[in-house]
Amino acid sequence: MMIKTISKIGNSQGIIFDSALLQLARLKVGDEVNVEVHRGGTITISPISALPPPEEVRSLIHDTMNRYATTMRKLA
Repeated sequence: MMIKTISKIGNSQGIIFDSALLQLARLKVGDEVNVEVHRGGTITISPISALPPPEEVRSLIHDTMNRYATTMRKLA
């Protein structure tokens, strides 16, 4: 458990995430996160994982189909 203090940051308020906390959460500067406020005031911050580009997905499917063509024919 880590105790953090809400600080004034410019015209806003925030919590500073030191490098150890970011590393534990597997986050880095610039990552997008989803922030949810739950009943009772609990706040959950979850990383938003980026989807690979469609060309990359297409290429991986194509490579897999080529690599396992014989197996795929047997399964069909």
